[in-house]
Amino acid sequence: MTYARARANMVDRQLRPNRVDDPRVLAAMGEVPRELFVPRHLRGVAYSDEDLDLGDGRRLIEPLVLARMVQAAEVRPQDSALVVGDDTGYCAAVLSRLASTVFLLAPDAARTEAIDRLLTEAGYDNVVVHIGEPRVGLPQLAPFDVILLAGSIVVEPRHLLEQLADGGRLVAVMMRGLAGRITVWKRVGEAIGATSPFDAAIPPLSALLPEPSFVF
Repeated sequence: MTYARARANMVDRQLRPNRVDDPRVLAAMGEVPRELFVPRHLRGVAYSDEDLDLGDGRRLIEPLVLARMVQAAEVRPQDSALVVGDDTGYCAAVLSRLASTVFLLAPDAARTEAIDRLLTEAGYDNVVVHIGEPRVGLPQLAPFDVILLAGSIVVEPRHLLEQLADGGRLVAVMMRGLAGRITVWKRVGEAIGATSPFDAAIPPLSALLPEPSFVF
């Protein structure tokens, strides 16, 4: 089976039957070659409906959860987006087909260089990779219309919510014990409300896990 056929099967068998129906999201997921963003030995399973462990602590979240998150974000062509926790550049590449500019926060210089080179060679010219910490975000380039967290969290990310534009949306998987929900926070003026349209569970965004506290 060719990668193009595997990609089409992903859209038709994983996404469409599971309430992903936005034509722009389906087109973006059907266009971006997921196999380019995984090591060669995993390319044969790049389109499987599960999270992929890429080694070195890196993960690629499953296609259905990403598609549902992107659909819930209601990305517009004029939007500026920030992606946090994307270990490969794949999530940013998908968003780049929908938004005007995508900023990707990478944790260190080596990973930043590798992701930037891959995105450039693949033609995703509207993705800008920055070194930064998820606990800080990218306040110097805020506000953002969309912020997407490519990993689950257990605590509301207040510092990132403050980097949303008026009308901006932050999308993440919020875990409560073993159960998780895709959650969308929307900022309207100084108020922020949240909705949770889908069940989901993906690996944690470790940089945003609560710091351990000492008990005396």
